[in-house]
Amino acid sequence: MSKSFKKAKDSHITISELMLPSHSNFSGKIHGGYILNLMDQIAFACASKHSRNYCVTASVNKVNFLNPIDVGNLVTLKASVNYTGKTSMVIGVRVESENIQTGEIKHCNSSYFTMVAKNELGNNALVPGLILDTEDSIRRFSRSIQQQQEARSRSNSFKRSEFKIKDYLQLLDNHNAKVEF
Repeated sequence: MSKSFKKAKDSHITISELMLPSHSNFSGKIHGGYILNLMDQIAFACASKHSRNYCVTASVNKVNFLNPIDVGNLVTLKASVNYTGKTSMVIGVRVESENIQTGEIKHCNSSYFTMVAKNELGNNALVPGLILDTEDSIRRFSRSIQQQQEARSRSNSFKRSEFKIKDYLQLLDNHNAKVEF
């Protein structure tokens, strides 16, 4: 069987939802956990659409909350496949809020979800490759490769067996910590 490939645009997903008081936290802004839940749902939908399999979340790259979201805003989430491995995909998710009275749109956060395709037996399933047909698609795919390499390097340098305390003690000098070791 030959390897199949798909364009990212064939798996794009966009959802919009009006933010209700029931989604808010104690300060009257939309709860970050609610937004993370929506982000995970759209990442799942995008990965499943690309792979034609059930998908699970393997990891979430950092999420920075750039702007608060108010009750009454229309939140739009956009998801796209940025990278494909053998059984995994990196899904880019962007969140924007729109004040429906003024039309002002704010970028609230972006993140990258690593999703793994599963077959009917729950085993990892092969996913179609990605056709890179724009400069942005090449940039996103390349960024995902670089982020994976940096994460591996970071993880290895802080493994208990690899960590060398003398290399890091000076780093702690100007931080809010006291070493009593």
